[in-house]
Amino acid sequence: MRRIERSLITAAGLTAGMLAILATAAPPATADDVLLIGAPISKTGWAAPYDSPVLDGFAVAMDEINAKGGIDGRFKVELLIRDNRSDNAQNAIVTQDLVDRGVKMLFVACDSSMVHATAQIIVDAKLPAISTCSSSPTLPMTGQGYIFANAVTDNVQGAAQAIYANDQGYKTAYLLKSKDIEYTMMPDYFAEAFKKLGGTIVGESLYTLGQPDFSAEVTKIKGMNPQPDVIVTSAFEPDFPAFLRQLRGAGVKIPVIAGDGIDSPTTFALGDIVEGVAFTSSGFAEPGSPMEAYQKKYLAKYGKPPESIMDALGYDLAMVVQAAVTKAGSIEPAKIRAALADLENVQGATAVISYKGGNGSPARPVVVIKIAGGKRTLASRKLPDPAIVPAPRLN
Repeated sequence: MRRIERSLITAAGLTAGMLAILATAAPPATADDVLLIGAPISKTGWAAPYDSPVLDGFAVAMDEINAKGGIDGRFKVELLIRDNRSDNAQNAIVTQDLVDRGVKMLFVACDSSMVHATAQIIVDAKLPAISTCSSSPTLPMTGQGYIFANAVTDNVQGAAQAIYANDQGYKTAYLLKSKDIEYTMMPDYFAEAFKKLGGTIVGESLYTLGQPDFSAEVTKIKGMNPQPDVIVTSAFEPDFPAFLRQLRGAGVKIPVIAGDGIDSPTTFALGDIVEGVAFTSSGFAEPGSPMEAYQKKYLAKYGKPPESIMDALGYDLAMVVQAAVTKAGSIEPAKIRAALADLENVQGATAVISYKGGNGSPARPVVVIKIAGGKRTLASRKLPDPAIVPAPRLN
């Protein structure tokens, strides 16, 4: 909780410039040169560690934009935040409140289930919306052209995981997944792509979010003969640490591939048991890369290095907004939405990002990171062949 509170206080300090993080009931002025963005996100609850860091990275970018006089040298940005408390019902309330206050675009939550539940509010308001860090490839489907994803999408991550597994010589895989939210069903996308590459799924287990005991799943995997070559999951904390501790504690040394949700301090605090785990991500700080340059800016602003990929996605978000508003030459919602859908080759912190032809999902390379010596190491970076990438599907 300390990190979340610090993040919001730091961002709030920018109100004297172009970025205003506002938590009061009174809406800010909405002059013709002010882009008012509503953010119905999780400041508290289980999803806060994903939404809040995004705003840290967004603030880093806004410092740069502020120094140049605003977007395109003329448009100021005000960010009006409402806490959805990681709750679907509350998210609907605060989203509608922000629409009623006249925001011109929205930054919606990282948890896609909350965004899907409010999609009709967004569509009816005809407002462009971008998720802070959701990797859902189905947001554009329910968003009807108004809702855009930000991170590498689940189906593309699944394809990249399958390609990586195939490159490692893995022929069989075991899936650990949950039906509780869309993200934790990512292994299904892996399975579809893995089969296209000649791989075989030899088993799977379903778990419940927040499940503390994975002994049944671990016992099932340990008893398999032959053992699967790899275990694939998109579980995140606290589930991933609980599962991995119990898996390794039972003496099971099968390699594990995960999604970008495990890119957190909690994962790296696991020590030796997380050694060798691979996971997909939106970016990696190679020497001389834009990501490395961004991390230096983050360090200068906050006095500490970033802890995950989430804050860098916030910087990306700002670059995408800047490019769309500049392309539109306007802060009218309809013009911003049209410009967003047509964006190409926007340089972010994590990658070069394009939306043109993507129906709301960004085209960006996928990074596979392998944990070695307790640190992130780059295993691969590529944009999977579209023939391998499964089509998005609403569960």
